[in-house]
Amino acid sequence: MKRKNKVVAVLLSLVLLVPVGGGAVLAVNHGGPTVDTAAVELRSNTDHLFTEHAYLIITAMRKSNNGDPDAAQAEAAVINNGKDLQAAIASLYGEDAGAEFIKNWTDHIGYFMDYANAVSAGDMEAKQTALDNLANYTHLSGKFQEKLTEGRVMEAAVVNVLSTHIDQITGSYDAYVSGDYQQAYTIQSEAMEHLLNNVSKTLSDAYTQQFPEMFNDTKAVTKAADLRSNLSFLLAEHFALLQQSMQNGFEQSEEYDANLALLNENTEQLAAAIASVYGEEAGAQFNETWSNHIDYFMEYVMGTVNESQEEKEAALAELDQYRADFSEFMSGATEGRVEASALSEGLQMHVNQAIGTFNSYVEGDYEQTWTTAREGYKHMFTPGKLLSSAIVQQFPEQFAGLPEMPETGMGGMADSGNLNWMLWTLPLLVLVGVLAVNRRKVLQ
Repeated sequence: MKRKNKVVAVLLSLVLLVPVGGGAVLAVNHGGPTVDTAAVELRSNTDHLFTEHAYLIITAMRKSNNGDPDAAQAEAAVINNGKDLQAAIASLYGEDAGAEFIKNWTDHIGYFMDYANAVSAGDMEAKQTALDNLANYTHLSGKFQEKLTEGRVMEAAVVNVLSTHIDQITGSYDAYVSGDYQQAYTIQSEAMEHLLNNVSKTLSDAYTQQFPEMFNDTKAVTKAADLRSNLSFLLAEHFALLQQSMQNGFEQSEEYDANLALLNENTEQLAAAIASVYGEEAGAQFNETWSNHIDYFMEYVMGTVNESQEEKEAALAELDQYRADFSEFMSGATEGRVEASALSEGLQMHVNQAIGTFNSYVEGDYEQTWTTAREGYKHMFTPGKLLSSAIVQQFPEQFAGLPEMPETGMGGMADSGNLNWMLWTLPLLVLVGVLAVNRRKVLQ
């Protein structure tokens, strides 16, 4: 697998992976660039649902292989995600289009599960049948989108992009079954980003161009919109990895270390970004505080394993103190642009959802487990909007006009530099440059 580099710009220090409640960002828009338009809202919704699909289908396939007790509910979550996408399609193109979409979409979910079952059983014939069905799905979906968008999205481009999607989902599963958990989780992240950058972005752009009056003549692809999209994704991916790691920690799964490593790499990136703006001392403070907060979640997990109410309450108390300390840190770092009290309140929702989905899992209420997991994933798009809005309103000149994007066949960003071009626009680059870091370790 080729090495995957990302450029982490210094202003990413303003985008710490924490959810915020309404009113947490003190910023006012006076008619300049904005992340809050009808077209950008559609794109954010498709960002949420397409990236969630990758997270859910990969998780469901693993759980099927393991015979996990919540395997059926995880698969149901994938189906429910598809129904939400169906509703989005139907709202624009009508019920017939929605019905056609969900049939093909649900079939392709079934083919992925067929693949998982075939690999687990060592049935090469069934495995190839599943791959053949998935390949056929790419053409059905391509024809559907080309007709739907009146040629704004072409069948050949859809086939190309969805073929990569299939390779990533099956590749992550193959790595998982073979015990290469580092690769399995690395590909999971890449699969989520691929749908963000090469499906959601392209389709939302095509849909809003097709129906400009429905979106107040606003555009889905602007520099401000790209900032919101990427920040929201990082936040949502954080929740996905946290949710997975808490379950894996409780089960003491072999994949736990690889899962947790991805969370720690996120921390290292953000700490480096903080240091590049505020100095090494601030970067070290962030690294310690953020790493500790992850540890507190894991201490709660271990308290559950140990059946110790005292340990669990201690972990919750530490998370409560973290909310206060981190909120003050964030408020100070942004010179009051993020309000500490409102941020602290918003953090509580994140804690409640992460703890809630875990508790439901432990209690055997698997339907609630995945209902809360989906709510927690969706919630992270709210702070993405609020934080990106604050940045855009603070530096509007950096977000004027439309971005220039590399060609990928569907109009999205190339996977090899998925966040890079967006970050070049950030305003502090002229002062301190960028810090290049590896987001994923080189696979051995």
